[in-house]
Amino acid sequence: MAEGTVDKAAVDFATIGETTVFLHHFKDLPDPRQRGKVTYPLDEVLLLCLLAVLAGAEGFCDITRFGEKKIELLRRFRPFCDGTPSHDHLGDIIATLDAKAFQRCFVAWVAALTGAPVDTLAIDGKTVRRSYQKKGGKEPIHMVSAFAARQRLVLGQVKVAEKSNEIVAIPALLEMMAIEGAIVTIDAMGCQRDIAKQILAKKADYVLALKGNQGTLHDDIKLFVDEQNANGFKDTEISQYQTVDGDHGRIETRNYTAIHDVEWLQERHNWPGLQGVVMVESTREIGDKIERETRFYITSLVLLASALGPIIRGHWAVENSLHWVMDMLFRDDECRIRTNHAPANFTTLKHMAHNLIRKAPGKDSMRLKRKVAAWDDEFLASLIAA
Repeated sequence: MAEGTVDKAAVDFATIGETTVFLHHFKDLPDPRQRGKVTYPLDEVLLLCLLAVLAGAEGFCDITRFGEKKIELLRRFRPFCDGTPSHDHLGDIIATLDAKAFQRCFVAWVAALTGAPVDTLAIDGKTVRRSYQKKGGKEPIHMVSAFAARQRLVLGQVKVAEKSNEIVAIPALLEMMAIEGAIVTIDAMGCQRDIAKQILAKKADYVLALKGNQGTLHDDIKLFVDEQNANGFKDTEISQYQTVDGDHGRIETRNYTAIHDVEWLQERHNWPGLQGVVMVESTREIGDKIERETRFYITSLVLLASALGPIIRGHWAVENSLHWVMDMLFRDDECRIRTNHAPANFTTLKHMAHNLIRKAPGKDSMRLKRKVAAWDDEFLASLIAA
């Protein structure tokens, strides 16, 4: 008998008592392989990949080595009668899994994982830089993710299609998720009428960054705010809020002005659900250098500036709590997986690992928890058994 295999007849399935919640949500994931030629069941492959990524694997060779070393741990959850696949075989399996179906399963799983309504949902994109292919001139993949700012969990992601952009990907991402009652925040790329309509149709609200891509709307708001600012906003209803942050020799002051009188703007533009406009004036002082920036946002919310300010600020949690973590902890930008659906599916696996480590109890950093998962089988098993 080959090393790493066991006699199928000798497997006592009753001893495989530990269960994994996540596999229940992936049981309907289509397996494109011919049924009679499947040596490694898909649930075993997914379990292997997730445990390995949780323990620090950064590619298929790492996952294969993990499988060889941790076969007894794996058999606590599934039989693994034929051991684990080689890295080439493993890569082929992940590359052929339909990425959209994989992402839909992810969304169902994470909805069960959160167990609580999402308040602010930040949507933003990130390019996996090393996923490009010189042969054929394929560009690196770009993933658009939905990030729960308070829970700091990835709720869903979609790959931006080739020769497309986030304007097409964002509606597909929103369609997959239940977002009723949430506040959806998106940067200027997502400031589109159809996206605003979709958010409202799903019984959610929006805060959208506004730039020149909505030409006359942006210009009209800027002109109105400049005129009102000059006379102290005497002719319109506003609320204001200020924050001051300082660290590492940097002082940043943000002044939020929410304009609640927008009937005039609706008469001209008839923007879906528009209830307010927010101006954010930020001043950054680093030594003798002072930088100033003014940004505009539109919203379907009827809230004071003191409530809108934290929502706008919270959007950028996606940069610090997701994109930065994916780069520094999961080495996203160094990942060279490139074939077919493999880059998108491997990103989804890393997002699953991110969520499980984030949800793990304890005050240790995510980096330390992942290190512990690499050598402590009980801790690693607890991450997926919960």
